[in-house]
Amino acid sequence: MPDLTTTYLGLKLKSPLVASASPLSENLRGIRRLEDAGASAIVLYSLFEEQIKQEREATMHFMEYGTDSFAEALTYFPEPETYHAGPESYLELIRKAKASVDIPIIASLNGTSIGGWTQFAQNMQSAGADAIELNIYYIPSDVDMTGTGVENTYRHILTAVKQAVNIPVAVKLSPYFSNYANVAKQLVDAGADGLVMFNRFYQPDIDLETLQVKPNVLLSTPQDLRLPLRWIAMLYGRVDVDFAATSGIHQAEDVIKMMMVGASVTMMASALLKHGIDHLRTMQADLIDWMTVNEYVSIEQMRGSMSQINAEDPSAYERAQYARALSSYSSLHDIR
Repeated sequence: MPDLTTTYLGLKLKSPLVASASPLSENLRGIRRLEDAGASAIVLYSLFEEQIKQEREATMHFMEYGTDSFAEALTYFPEPETYHAGPESYLELIRKAKASVDIPIIASLNGTSIGGWTQFAQNMQSAGADAIELNIYYIPSDVDMTGTGVENTYRHILTAVKQAVNIPVAVKLSPYFSNYANVAKQLVDAGADGLVMFNRFYQPDIDLETLQVKPNVLLSTPQDLRLPLRWIAMLYGRVDVDFAATSGIHQAEDVIKMMMVGASVTMMASALLKHGIDHLRTMQADLIDWMTVNEYVSIEQMRGSMSQINAEDPSAYERAQYARALSSYSSLHDIR
């Protein structure tokens, strides 16, 4: 049987099939089911910077509550009515998960600034997390902020977290930079152990009945695979980091393509939300079948074989193919 093992963030995994952050990992039952179905590692659902800030502010409020009253009242600590126990619950989930499953548990922090959430990374490490994924959800809207300013924000957040912990740290980010290749290099130089490509930002919609802006969460489709595939292919061998491909991973063939362009792992959520957790079993079986038929003995054998530095035609990933693609479409249209 082919060897499916791979290494990501210094962690040896039994396969490249990793469950990315989603509601499926919000409780211990879901985490166990993901392991049983074949996930080689699990990225827990994201803890948001706002949750940590809310908890901290609530704690400060109730610690100061009654300090202007009689001395006897200072021993009274009221039960908070709106206290958000999210952060502590998150840490407890890490502890329980580490005690219950044998696969790595990767904590996920979602934030936009260098605040208390970077310090919270230490708590995640203490709770037993094997690594941390920084899900930097930052949409700049300040017309005076430059591209360099945006890039500095990402780099400073990463640097702060790396100084707080000694476990591996990956950065999940968007492709919306003027030069993504340079940003990737900056983050690797700043200490990123992995790059997760790419974040899918929330895109609002408008309800024409109520004339209100409403949330609109869309699951990924296999077509979303193309963007991370292209960038991993171009960066593999040029920046020394582990690549995690996410968005558009729905079938075994998607996993194979990502391994060939240089990814260390593939992360999936939409496919599991759509088809169920047991879809992992199908994907692993199909991956083994394809590798057996095509005489691949290991994941390592195929890794990077179709990256830009190893491709027969390196220009296939760049502008030179644009005109060719349009010409091909036009010819096909004329035939019809």
